[in-house]
Amino acid sequence: MPSAEPSPSVPRPVAVELVALTKRYAQGQAAVDSINLRIASGSYCCLLGPSGCGKSTTLRMIAGHETVSSGDVLLEDRNITDLPAAARGTAMMFQSFALFPHLSALDNVAFSLKMKGVATAERRAKAQDLLERVAMGHLAQRKPGELSGGQQQRVALARALITQPKVLLLDEPLSALDPFLRIQMRAELRRWQKELGLTFIHVTHSQEEAMALADTMVVMNHGLIEQVGSPHEVYNRPATEFIARFMGGHNVLDTPTGKIAVRNDHMRIATEGEGIAATVTDVEYQGTYVLLGLDAANGAGRTGVSLMLPEAAFTDRPYTLGENVRLSWAAPHAHALAA
Repeated sequence: MPSAEPSPSVPRPVAVELVALTKRYAQGQAAVDSINLRIASGSYCCLLGPSGCGKSTTLRMIAGHETVSSGDVLLEDRNITDLPAAARGTAMMFQSFALFPHLSALDNVAFSLKMKGVATAERRAKAQDLLERVAMGHLAQRKPGELSGGQQQRVALARALITQPKVLLLDEPLSALDPFLRIQMRAELRRWQKELGLTFIHVTHSQEEAMALADTMVVMNHGLIEQVGSPHEVYNRPATEFIARFMGGHNVLDTPTGKIAVRNDHMRIATEGEGIAATVTDVEYQGTYVLLGLDAANGAGRTGVSLMLPEAAFTDRPYTLGENVRLSWAAPHAHALAA
Protein backbone atom coordinates (compact mmCIF):
# COMPACT_ATOMS: atom_id res chain seq x y z
CA MET A 1 0.00 0.00 0.00
CA PRO A 2 1.51 3.36 -0.94
CA SER A 3 2.23 5.39 2.16
CA ALA A 4 2.55 9.13 2.64
CA GLU A 5 4.08 8.59 6.06
CA PRO A 6 7.58 9.80 6.98
CA SER A 7 10.47 7.39 7.38
CA PRO A 8 10.19 4.72 10.09
CA SER A 9 12.78 6.63 12.17
CA VAL A 10 10.23 9.42 12.74
CA PRO A 11 6.91 7.58 13.09
CA ARG A 12 3.68 9.56 12.95
CA PRO A 13 0.09 8.44 13.33
CA VAL A 14 -1.94 8.17 10.16
CA ALA A 15 -4.41 11.02 9.62
CA VAL A 16 -6.16 9.75 6.49
CA GLU A 17 -6.26 6.25 5.03
CA LEU A 18 -7.87 5.29 1.73
CA VAL A 19 -8.66 1.61 1.35
CA ALA A 20 -9.44 0.31 -2.17
CA LEU A 21 -11.17 3.64 -2.81
CA THR A 22 -13.11 3.62 -6.07
CA LYS A 23 -15.34 5.98 -7.99
CA ARG A 24 -17.22 4.68 -11.01
CA TYR A 25 -19.69 6.66 -13.05
CA ALA A 26 -22.92 5.35 -14.57
CA GLN A 27 -21.14 4.36 -17.78
CA GLY A 28 -18.85 2.08 -15.75
CA GLN A 29 -15.79 4.25 -16.24
CA ALA A 30 -13.50 4.36 -13.18
CA ALA A 31 -12.46 7.91 -12.30
CA VAL A 32 -10.58 6.50 -9.30
CA ASP A 33 -9.70 2.82 -9.45
CA SER A 34 -9.24 1.02 -6.10
CA ILE A 35 -6.46 3.19 -4.68
CA ASN A 36 -4.78 2.61 -1.32
CA LEU A 37 -3.00 5.43 0.49
CA ARG A 38 -1.94 6.41 4.02
CA ILE A 39 -1.26 10.08 4.82
CA ALA A 40 0.68 10.93 7.96
CA SER A 41 -0.76 13.26 10.56
CA GLY A 42 0.62 16.79 10.37
CA SER A 43 2.05 16.33 6.89
CA TYR A 44 1.57 18.36 3.71
CA CYS A 45 0.46 15.93 1.00
CA CYS A 46 0.00 16.97 -2.64
CA LEU A 47 -2.12 14.94 -5.05
CA LEU A 48 -0.54 15.66 -8.43
CA GLY A 49 -1.39 14.67 -11.96
CA PRO A 50 -2.77 15.79 -15.32
CA SER A 51 -6.39 16.81 -15.87
CA GLY A 52 -8.75 13.86 -15.54
CA CYS A 53 -6.35 11.68 -13.52
CA GLY A 54 -8.73 11.40 -10.54
CA LYS A 55 -7.01 13.68 -8.04
CA SER A 56 -9.92 16.10 -7.50
CA THR A 57 -12.41 13.22 -7.38
CA THR A 58 -10.27 11.61 -4.68
CA LEU A 59 -10.24 14.86 -2.69
CA ARG A 60 -14.03 15.24 -3.02
CA MET A 61 -14.56 11.67 -1.78
CA ILE A 62 -12.42 12.44 1.28
CA ALA A 63 -14.47 15.61 1.83
CA GLY A 64 -17.82 13.85 1.40
CA HIS A 65 -18.75 15.91 -1.67
CA GLU A 66 -18.59 12.86 -3.95
CA THR A 67 -20.17 9.49 -3.22
CA VAL A 68 -17.86 6.50 -2.96
CA SER A 69 -18.59 3.58 -5.30
CA SER A 70 -16.60 1.15 -3.17
CA GLY A 71 -13.81 1.18 -0.62
CA ASP A 72 -13.36 3.25 2.53
CA VAL A 73 -12.12 6.61 3.79
CA LEU A 74 -10.71 6.55 7.32
CA LEU A 75 -9.88 9.64 9.39
CA GLU A 76 -7.71 8.79 12.40
CA ASP A 77 -8.96 5.16 12.23
CA ARG A 78 -12.62 6.27 12.14
CA ASN A 79 -14.53 5.18 9.05
CA ILE A 80 -16.10 8.36 7.62
CA THR A 81 -17.08 6.95 4.21
CA ASP A 82 -20.83 7.35 4.73
CA LEU A 83 -20.80 10.44 6.95
CA PRO A 84 -22.07 13.79 5.64
CA ALA A 85 -19.38 16.36 4.83
CA ALA A 86 -20.14 18.47 7.92
CA ALA A 87 -19.63 15.51 10.28
CA ARG A 88 -16.26 14.33 8.95
CA GLY A 89 -13.80 16.61 10.69
CA THR A 90 -12.47 18.01 7.42
CA ALA A 91 -12.73 21.44 5.81
CA MET A 92 -12.24 22.42 2.19
CA MET A 93 -10.71 25.39 0.38
CA PHE A 94 -11.94 25.75 -3.18
CA GLN A 95 -10.21 27.09 -6.27
CA SER A 96 -12.76 29.93 -6.55
CA PHE A 97 -12.55 30.72 -2.77
CA ALA A 98 -16.43 30.55 -2.75
CA LEU A 99 -16.86 33.63 -0.54
CA PHE A 100 -20.29 35.24 -0.15
CA PRO A 101 -20.00 38.55 -2.05
CA HIS A 102 -22.58 40.35 0.12
CA LEU A 103 -20.91 39.49 3.42
CA SER A 104 -17.85 41.09 5.02
CA ALA A 105 -14.66 39.09 5.50
CA LEU A 106 -15.58 38.73 9.17
CA ASP A 107 -19.08 37.44 8.45
CA ASN A 108 -17.77 35.07 5.76
CA VAL A 109 -15.41 33.51 8.29
CA ALA A 110 -18.10 33.35 11.00
CA PHE A 111 -20.80 31.96 8.71
CA SER A 112 -20.42 28.25 9.53
CA LEU A 113 -20.61 29.00 13.27
CA LYS A 114 -23.76 31.03 12.63
CA MET A 115 -25.30 27.97 10.96
CA LYS A 116 -24.43 25.96 14.08
CA GLY A 117 -26.22 28.44 16.30
CA VAL A 118 -23.14 29.89 17.99
CA ALA A 119 -23.86 33.24 19.65
CA THR A 120 -23.02 36.34 17.65
CA ALA A 121 -20.38 37.71 20.01
CA GLU A 122 -18.60 34.35 20.30
CA ARG A 123 -18.53 33.57 16.59
CA ARG A 124 -17.39 37.09 15.68
CA ALA A 125 -14.60 36.95 18.26
CA LYS A 126 -13.37 33.61 16.87
CA ALA A 127 -13.61 34.92 13.30
CA GLN A 128 -11.66 38.06 14.19
CA ASP A 129 -8.96 35.98 15.89
CA LEU A 130 -8.51 33.83 12.79
CA LEU A 131 -8.41 36.86 10.51
CA GLU A 132 -5.68 38.29 12.71
CA ARG A 133 -3.73 35.03 12.40
CA VAL A 134 -3.80 35.25 8.60
CA ALA A 135 -2.90 38.97 8.62
CA MET A 136 -6.40 40.09 7.60
CA GLY A 137 -7.71 41.52 10.85
CA HIS A 138 -7.46 45.10 9.61
CA LEU A 139 -9.67 44.27 6.61
CA ALA A 140 -12.36 42.35 8.52
CA GLN A 141 -15.16 44.66 7.37
CA ARG A 142 -14.23 44.60 3.68
CA LYS A 143 -16.37 42.61 1.25
CA PRO A 144 -14.72 40.10 -1.11
CA GLY A 145 -15.02 42.46 -4.08
CA GLU A 146 -12.85 44.96 -2.19
CA LEU A 147 -10.06 42.45 -1.61
CA SER A 148 -7.23 41.22 -3.83
CA GLY A 149 -6.96 37.57 -4.84
CA GLY A 150 -4.37 36.88 -2.15
CA GLN A 151 -6.48 38.58 0.49
CA GLN A 152 -9.55 36.57 -0.54
CA GLN A 153 -7.51 33.41 -0.20
CA ARG A 154 -6.53 34.33 3.34
CA VAL A 155 -10.18 34.89 4.20
CA ALA A 156 -11.08 31.53 2.66
CA LEU A 157 -8.38 29.85 4.76
CA ALA A 158 -9.66 31.48 7.94
CA ARG A 159 -13.20 30.39 7.10
CA ALA A 160 -12.03 26.79 6.59
CA LEU A 161 -10.12 26.79 9.88
CA ILE A 162 -12.93 28.14 12.07
CA THR A 163 -14.56 24.71 12.26
CA GLN A 164 -11.30 23.36 13.77
CA PRO A 165 -10.86 20.57 11.19
CA LYS A 166 -8.44 17.71 11.65
CA VAL A 167 -7.61 17.78 7.93
CA LEU A 168 -7.68 20.71 5.51
CA LEU A 169 -8.46 19.84 1.89
CA LEU A 170 -7.32 22.28 -0.82
CA ASP A 171 -8.58 21.96 -4.40
CA GLU A 172 -6.27 23.88 -6.77
CA PRO A 173 -6.18 26.80 -4.30
CA LEU A 174 -3.53 28.79 -6.20
CA SER A 175 -4.62 28.34 -9.80
CA ALA A 176 -6.74 31.51 -9.90
CA LEU A 177 -3.82 33.72 -8.84
CA ASP A 178 -1.27 35.45 -11.06
CA PRO A 179 2.20 33.83 -11.16
CA PHE A 180 3.92 36.25 -8.76
CA LEU A 181 1.15 36.02 -6.16
CA ARG A 182 1.04 32.24 -6.59
CA ILE A 183 4.67 31.98 -5.45
CA GLN A 184 4.01 34.27 -2.49
CA MET A 185 0.86 32.40 -1.43
CA ARG A 186 2.40 28.94 -1.62
CA ALA A 187 5.06 30.11 0.84
CA GLU A 188 2.29 31.35 3.13
CA LEU A 189 0.37 28.07 2.84
CA ARG A 190 3.46 26.13 3.82
CA ARG A 191 4.09 28.44 6.79
CA TRP A 192 0.48 28.21 7.96
CA GLN A 193 0.51 24.43 7.72
CA LYS A 194 3.65 24.20 9.85
CA GLU A 195 2.35 26.68 12.42
CA LEU A 196 -1.05 24.98 12.71
CA GLY A 197 0.32 21.43 12.66
CA LEU A 198 -2.66 20.32 10.58
CA THR A 199 -2.70 17.71 7.85
CA PHE A 200 -3.06 19.45 4.47
CA ILE A 201 -4.13 17.52 1.37
CA HIS A 202 -3.62 19.73 -1.65
CA VAL A 203 -4.66 18.97 -5.25
CA THR A 204 -2.63 20.56 -8.02
CA HIS A 205 -1.61 19.96 -11.63
CA SER A 206 1.57 22.02 -11.12
CA GLN A 207 4.76 20.02 -10.61
CA GLU A 208 6.57 23.13 -9.34
CA GLU A 209 3.83 23.85 -6.81
CA ALA A 210 3.80 20.29 -5.49
CA MET A 211 7.58 20.13 -5.14
CA ALA A 212 7.65 23.49 -3.31
CA LEU A 213 4.90 22.57 -0.83
CA ALA A 214 4.75 18.84 -0.22
CA ASP A 215 6.30 16.59 2.35
CA THR A 216 4.82 13.83 0.23
CA MET A 217 3.74 13.79 -3.41
CA VAL A 218 1.12 11.34 -4.70
CA VAL A 219 1.28 11.23 -8.49
CA MET A 220 -1.88 9.94 -10.18
CA ASN A 221 -2.65 8.89 -13.75
CA HIS A 222 -5.83 7.37 -15.20
CA GLY A 223 -7.39 6.94 -11.76
CA LEU A 224 -4.39 5.09 -10.31
CA ILE A 225 -1.51 6.05 -8.04
CA GLU A 226 1.74 5.75 -10.00
CA GLN A 227 4.18 6.86 -7.29
CA VAL A 228 4.28 8.12 -3.69
CA GLY A 229 7.34 9.78 -2.22
CA SER A 230 9.06 12.97 -1.20
CA PRO A 231 9.58 15.56 -3.96
CA HIS A 232 13.27 14.63 -4.00
CA GLU A 233 12.49 10.92 -4.39
CA VAL A 234 9.88 11.38 -7.11
CA TYR A 235 11.96 13.83 -9.13
CA ASN A 236 15.25 11.96 -8.86
CA ARG A 237 13.89 8.41 -9.06
CA PRO A 238 10.73 8.46 -11.20
CA ALA A 239 9.11 5.03 -11.11
CA THR A 240 7.73 5.01 -14.66
CA GLU A 241 8.10 6.70 -18.03
CA PHE A 242 4.90 8.63 -17.32
CA ILE A 243 6.34 10.04 -14.07
CA ALA A 244 9.62 11.02 -15.75
CA ARG A 245 7.85 12.81 -18.60
CA PHE A 246 5.14 14.38 -16.43
CA MET A 247 7.58 15.74 -13.84
CA GLY A 248 9.65 17.28 -16.63
CA GLY A 249 13.38 17.83 -16.78
CA HIS A 250 14.05 14.24 -17.83
CA ASN A 251 15.03 12.56 -21.07
CA VAL A 252 13.64 9.06 -21.64
CA LEU A 253 15.91 6.85 -23.72
CA ASP A 254 15.86 3.25 -24.93
CA THR A 255 18.65 0.85 -23.97
CA PRO A 256 19.07 -2.88 -24.62
CA THR A 257 17.86 -3.58 -21.06
CA GLY A 258 14.89 -1.18 -21.09
CA LYS A 259 14.05 2.50 -20.78
CA ILE A 260 16.11 4.89 -18.69
CA ALA A 261 15.57 8.46 -17.51
CA VAL A 262 18.39 11.01 -17.45
CA ARG A 263 17.83 14.51 -16.07
CA ASN A 264 18.55 17.22 -18.63
CA ASP A 265 20.99 18.92 -16.26
CA HIS A 266 22.95 15.65 -16.10
CA MET A 267 23.36 15.37 -19.87
CA ARG A 268 26.56 16.77 -21.35
CA ILE A 269 28.09 17.47 -24.72
CA ALA A 270 30.52 14.60 -25.21
CA THR A 271 33.96 14.60 -26.78
CA GLU A 272 34.33 13.23 -30.28
CA GLY A 273 33.46 9.55 -30.50
CA GLU A 274 31.66 9.31 -27.16
CA GLY A 275 27.94 9.08 -26.48
CA ILE A 276 25.09 9.30 -28.99
CA ALA A 277 24.77 11.45 -32.09
CA ALA A 278 22.39 14.43 -31.93
CA THR A 279 21.49 17.59 -33.83
CA VAL A 280 20.64 20.90 -32.17
CA THR A 281 17.02 21.82 -32.99
CA ASP A 282 16.30 24.58 -30.47
CA VAL A 283 18.19 27.08 -28.30
CA GLU A 284 16.27 28.72 -25.44
CA TYR A 285 17.86 31.35 -23.23
CA GLN A 286 16.46 31.06 -19.67
CA GLY A 287 18.63 33.53 -17.78
CA THR A 288 20.90 31.43 -15.59
CA TYR A 289 20.96 28.60 -18.10
CA VAL A 290 20.40 27.80 -21.78
CA LEU A 291 18.15 24.89 -22.72
CA LEU A 292 19.19 23.04 -25.86
CA GLY A 293 16.64 20.96 -27.75
CA LEU A 294 18.16 18.13 -29.74
CA ASP A 295 17.13 15.35 -32.08
CA ALA A 296 19.09 12.33 -30.87
CA ALA A 297 19.69 8.74 -31.82
CA ASN A 298 17.60 6.45 -29.64
CA GLY A 299 17.93 2.72 -30.14
CA ALA A 300 16.85 2.01 -33.71
CA GLY A 301 15.15 5.38 -34.07
CA ARG A 302 15.42 8.96 -32.92
CA THR A 303 13.87 11.05 -30.15
CA GLY A 304 13.76 14.61 -28.90
CA VAL A 305 15.93 15.34 -25.86
CA SER A 306 16.89 18.45 -23.92
CA LEU A 307 20.12 19.52 -22.29
CA MET A 308 20.60 22.28 -19.73
CA LEU A 309 23.79 24.31 -19.99
CA PRO A 310 24.88 26.96 -17.48
CA GLU A 311 24.83 30.39 -19.09
CA ALA A 312 28.59 30.81 -18.65
CA ALA A 313 29.28 27.49 -20.38
CA PHE A 314 27.08 28.44 -23.32
CA THR A 315 28.76 31.86 -23.55
CA ASP A 316 32.16 30.19 -23.72
CA ARG A 317 30.99 27.65 -26.30
CA PRO A 318 27.70 28.60 -28.00
CA TYR A 319 25.77 26.06 -30.07
CA THR A 320 23.72 26.86 -33.15
CA LEU A 321 20.68 25.34 -34.84
CA GLY A 322 21.60 22.41 -37.06
CA GLU A 323 24.92 21.79 -35.32
CA ASN A 324 25.84 18.12 -34.89
CA VAL A 325 27.07 17.06 -31.45
CA ARG A 326 27.37 13.97 -29.31
CA LEU A 327 25.63 13.49 -25.96
CA SER A 328 26.66 11.47 -22.93
CA TRP A 329 25.97 11.11 -19.21
CA ALA A 330 27.56 9.47 -16.19
CA ALA A 331 26.24 5.99 -15.47
CA PRO A 332 24.98 6.87 -11.93
CA HIS A 333 22.74 9.54 -13.48
CA ALA A 334 20.80 7.00 -15.58
CA HIS A 335 17.72 5.75 -13.72
CA ALA A 336 15.98 2.56 -14.91
CA LEU A 337 12.22 2.88 -15.43
CA ALA A 338 9.62 0.21 -14.75
CA ALA A 339 8.21 -1.40 -17.87
